[in-house]
Amino acid sequence: MRFSFELITTDSGARVGKIHTPHGNIETPVFMPVGTQGVVKAVTKDQLMSTKPQIILANTYHLYLRPGTDVLQHFGGLHRFMNWEKPILTDSGGFQVFSLAKERKKNGKHKAEVILTEEGVRFRSHLDGSWHFFTPELVIQIQDIIGSDIIMPLDVCPPYPVSHTTAKDAVEKTLRWLERSKKAKTNDKQALFGIIQGSVYEDLRVESALKTVEMDMDGYSIGGLSVGEPAEIMYRMTEVVVPFIPESKPRYLMGVGTPENIVESVHRGIDMFDCVMPTRNARNGTLFTTFGRLNIKAAKHKFSEEPVDPECDCYTCRNFSRGYLRHLFNAEEITGMTLATIHNLRFYSRLMENIRDSIKEKRFLKFKEEFYLKYSSTGMQS
Repeated sequence: MRFSFELITTDSGARVGKIHTPHGNIETPVFMPVGTQGVVKAVTKDQLMSTKPQIILANTYHLYLRPGTDVLQHFGGLHRFMNWEKPILTDSGGFQVFSLAKERKKNGKHKAEVILTEEGVRFRSHLDGSWHFFTPELVIQIQDIIGSDIIMPLDVCPPYPVSHTTAKDAVEKTLRWLERSKKAKTNDKQALFGIIQGSVYEDLRVESALKTVEMDMDGYSIGGLSVGEPAEIMYRMTEVVVPFIPESKPRYLMGVGTPENIVESVHRGIDMFDCVMPTRNARNGTLFTTFGRLNIKAAKHKFSEEPVDPECDCYTCRNFSRGYLRHLFNAEEITGMTLATIHNLRFYSRLMENIRDSIKEKRFLKFKEEFYLKYSSTGMQS
């Protein structure tokens, strides 16, 4: 089966759709757990499946460096390598090229150097400092070897804040690289999305959206947000871009985000999300619940027999108390991270299920109101 998107219904700007891929269908709006290196951290495949994910995200930069394209080619792609039957989306790795360079400089592990040219980007590996060169064509070739269902082109993602001139240069180079990426793509089973850049500048966002849509991509990603700008600006940039994206194509807001970010962005017409937040926070002892975030390490949970979230149906909430999870974290037991990750991923999955149901039943605005009545974004639960 080739890639296609079917818009099923809408309600107050929010949409329910279905993405068809060679590895199965995806109901949208959807949240994609992040499996950067071909694994969602701290959980096995069966544990991940219990949270009911529809698709996962992996990263081209990391998979290119380790295990390498030779290993992935030997195993016939990432699906077989990690024994995953559902769809996979791969990011191009462009964001990691720049962000990990900053981390190297901060930590002093290796000299941080990234050289951006018209041809591509030259960078040092964060693993051993060795030099590598990504071109738009090579990134498409790597993702062909990975065998992901949805692929991203190499783009230039400027930091925040950034000048209008630098943001404009990033938009123009991203567009030129997208043309090269589209020409380089030979695998008809893979869907190539275009990435809309422009930082926080409305004129650049519109220009990028118009010219990207002209290329008639399989879907459209909104990049360069959730990189430090206030949430209100992220929402505004989304509002600026969405009207220019055809209703017949999926809309993907990259790297987003918190439960509130997702609810607000669905209201603005976004279909796809990914973020490390549920898994990274889980490993640090921060759990998402119907009533807001919960610090499971807090002393107040020492004798608690309550589940993490009384409204959750995950393995963790059905079997263990807050008191037990607190003990695991304070004892630095790995199982604590696993149980917390299972819960957070299921929380996000349930959130998307509830959102989809509310749109189908034409009560999304009521759902949004009820979500905020329960969910506290002001801090940890008291």
